[in-house]
Amino acid sequence: MVPAAARIRALEASMTTPTFPARAISGARPWRRGRALWIAAAGIVAALAMMPIVALTVLALGGSLDVWPHLLSNVLPRATWNTLLLLGGVGTITGIVGCGTAWLVTAYDFPLRRQMEWALLLPLAVPTYIVAYAYLDLLHPVGAIQSTIRLILGYDSPRDFRLPDVRSMAGCILIVSSVLYPYVYITTRAMFMTQAANLIDVSRTLGCSYRAAFFRVALPQARPAIAVGISLALMETLNDIGASEFLGIRTLTVSIYSQWVNRTDLAGAAQIALALLLLVVLVVAAERWARRHQAFAASAQRPRRLEPKRLPRAAGLLALFATLVPVSFGFLLPASYLADAAARRIAFSGVSPAILNEVVNTVSIATAGTLAAIIFGLVIAFAARLAPGAMSRLFTRAALVGYAIPGTVLAIGVLYPVTLADRWMDGLWRGYFGTGLGLVLLGSGSALVLAYTLRFLAISTGGIEAGLSRIPPSLDGAARTLGATPLRLLTTIHIPLSRAAIAAAAILIFVDCMKELPATLLLRPLNFETLATHLYGEAARGTYEDASVAALLIVLVGMIPVAVLSRIGRER
Repeated sequence: MVPAAARIRALEASMTTPTFPARAISGARPWRRGRALWIAAAGIVAALAMMPIVALTVLALGGSLDVWPHLLSNVLPRATWNTLLLLGGVGTITGIVGCGTAWLVTAYDFPLRRQMEWALLLPLAVPTYIVAYAYLDLLHPVGAIQSTIRLILGYDSPRDFRLPDVRSMAGCILIVSSVLYPYVYITTRAMFMTQAANLIDVSRTLGCSYRAAFFRVALPQARPAIAVGISLALMETLNDIGASEFLGIRTLTVSIYSQWVNRTDLAGAAQIALALLLLVVLVVAAERWARRHQAFAASAQRPRRLEPKRLPRAAGLLALFATLVPVSFGFLLPASYLADAAARRIAFSGVSPAILNEVVNTVSIATAGTLAAIIFGLVIAFAARLAPGAMSRLFTRAALVGYAIPGTVLAIGVLYPVTLADRWMDGLWRGYFGTGLGLVLLGSGSALVLAYTLRFLAISTGGIEAGLSRIPPSLDGAARTLGATPLRLLTTIHIPLSRAAIAAAAILIFVDCMKELPATLLLRPLNFETLATHLYGEAARGTYEDASVAALLIVLVGMIPVAVLSRIGRER
């Protein structure tokens, strides 16, 4: 038997005293150096994010003003009026439909309510230009819908009965709104779900009906969320080019594209783009104005959710119908048409090899844009965590600018500096080797990747910041004490702990890159087709069946973020 004293000495010998690296004692200098490098990198990313606006200004000021008499007399008045009408109509309809459906699925219990909660998100999977493309064929005078209506009413010819032309302002407003209302639905439903049910209960105790409680209590509190949702829908409307052009509505965005492509006037397009950018600023300012003085106290405890009121059978079926209508118009009808047209096209001629090549192009360019956006977002978010303050907040706000800029405006802002860089590299190469290098950045698709990166940098930065905010700051202090550099802190602690948030942001960015049309149309290399540009070209030629396979593939990919959003909604 080993004596107790010997056992104690053996135990002490087996215990190792933790020793810190030498740099843990004097590691302040490497940490400060590493932090300064990350702040500098964030500054470079912020400068890149602001580059399109600076380039637009320089390009517009350097252009000739000779085109402005023509623009002021023939282009801008009509385009501005159409844009304002479209924004007003889309804002009104998306606000009504989004708020109404959000309140129905939150406050009332009716058949299939659980299913409708996530089904109302499905229109997000379909880009606006695809819905417009589908309805152009569906609502054609000899299309499926009008033919069915004439058959039911006993008419034989479109001359006897036909619906109003979908190629109109009213048709454009309805079609765009049917796709964009989920932006208001998401934000407003989240507000309704997080509101304390006690407020509704108190209003009910004071004699308010559910309808009165909605207008007097729930709706005023949800006004900030409604303003955010409507502003997002309006910015997507400003970014749209396919739906407006397909439906014959000449907006400012379409005018920018026409001025550049048809008239080859880049400076004139930049000048119109600045006018559109001013409109974007007004939309954002209106959203902030709508949320002024809107602040509500919240308890530290998790609020009790509103218990849905069970509706009678007839009222429940009516509520189900009210939620099913926007889902049908925004997703079910266009998706069914695309599936049927794609099946008929594949049965007739199979899958075209060009489609497979376009899938490869789309996936490759979207992957490159996603990786770049995630890396840039990590730089901005991590620098803000390392050095919180006014400078990091400025860099973060600069990173958010790209998402508020329409794709056509961003494309022009990217094209000018990229072209200058290509000319500089070509001149340098020619001086050393005597041969031209060509348009390296534009020809390789790097300009398009940069546009994707700047456009969706806000999604990356916001998602990664949300993930990093869940990591206790004490872990940063402990790692610094043990001698870890900022880079090692990021790779060993922050990225592993926030990989779910990074993955969610990457999924959303990838799908948005696949669906992006305006920037892709303007910055793609020659003979480089994606699914979106293929669809746009076929729809412009009127060959809808040839575009159905590409459109269906985009819709199927677009359902990925819908699944992510519905899962997040269930976790709440």
